Amino acid sequence: MRLLKKIILIVLVLIIVFIANILISTGFFRTVENKFDGEIVKKIALPGAEDITVSAIDSFALISSTNRGFFPQVEEEVGGLYLMELKSGNFNIKPLTSSFKKPFAPHGISMFKKDSTYKIMAINHTLSGHSIEVFSLQNKTLTFEKSLTDDSMLSPNDIVVIDENRFYFTNDHGNTKGIGRFMEEYAGLSASNVVYFDGENYIEVASGITYANGINFDSKRNLLFVASPRKFLVKVYSKNTDGSLDFIEDIPCGTGVDNIEFDTEGNLWIGAHPNLLKFTAYAKGKEAFSPSEIIKIEYKGKNDYTVEKIYVNDGTEMSASTVAAPFGNLIFTGNVMDDKFLILKRSD
Repeated sequence: MRLLKKIILIVLVLIIVFIANILISTGFFRTVENKFDGEIVKKIALPGAEDITVSAIDSFALISSTNRGFFPQVEEEVGGLYLMELKSGNFNIKPLTSSFKKPFAPHGISMFKKDSTYKIMAINHTLSGHSIEVFSLQNKTLTFEKSLTDDSMLSPNDIVVIDENRFYFTNDHGNTKGIGRFMEEYAGLSASNVVYFDGENYIEVASGITYANGINFDSKRNLLFVASPRKFLVKVYSKNTDGSLDFIEDIPCGTGVDNIEFDTEGNLWIGAHPNLLKFTAYAKGKEAFSPSEIIKIEYKGKNDYTVEKIYVNDGTEMSASTVAAPFGNLIFTGNVMDDKFLILKRSD
């Protein structure tokens, strides 16, 4: 009987520790206090603008929009890519994929410019599976080129294009269902990865990541950044000539980092989720709001960086922020499922 009591006590302690770890590591106890030194310039009526990237050279934003239902997906979700002009200040939006006929629910996006043409790639989630859709953009006209599929696209989330043929993408899970997926999402099991496509082959170049999410490449410094929201980290890698990666360090961010964008000075701008459990409940339709956060990381080198909170909101202005694309003193900040996204203007 004494042995049984000891076993029960040990099990109870382990359960308490397990639950406490989940609550602490997902930001459950964090107090979200609204903060922003600036104003909302405009609200753009576009559902689920999950990823936004800006061309500072040609003054436009590319937006990935999907009219998402609740997780898990049970119906074919409908979305598209949009172009927003930034010069006039009117922020007019042009649909780019209205003639694209196959099921299209874009997630992460990336673009690369060569001469006057942009190569654009978008992660696509449909009921029949995942793919990467490849387009070219010239004179504000988008042309579909091809769909890419591979067994390595287990749970693709975000993508960064290196040139016309090469790219990296993240898988945010290593398990698609069952106890493995549960352990990844709640216990923080590190099972996701980064895959590199060299033009011919798909190669795993980083593994053992906890929910690999946003990804971006700084070509000037030859650095690849990967968001790990479940661990509240941004992981830093150097890129080798063959596409392989050397891990440099983790940047603790104190929030569930999502997509990564750069400003003209090379600083990282990231949309984030301060409370991951709140976000999960919101994504499942069990909560009306999920808090949003934008951070800026000034990265000068190993062990030399600063993390600054730019925008924090309890979700009433915008829920579940995923991206913060800077353009001058403007921030284009998207989200998972709201029917609009915000254009913010900083005071400085």
